[in-house]
Amino acid sequence: MVENFNESGGNLSFISSKVISIIGYGSQGRAQALNLRDSGLNVIIGNIEDK
Repeated sequence: MVENFNESGGNLSFISSKVISIIGYGSQGRAQALNLRDSGLNVIIGNIEDK
């Protein structure tokens, strides 16, 4: 059986006072960072310069 999750099903209060670090800003890092930011959380990005 498939279980669907949406914004109303999550409780972010336990991390709302924290700063969330995303290491790497590739396609997954960018998507996760933007999603967390749009949810009202504090996000900081760590990335190395491409060679």
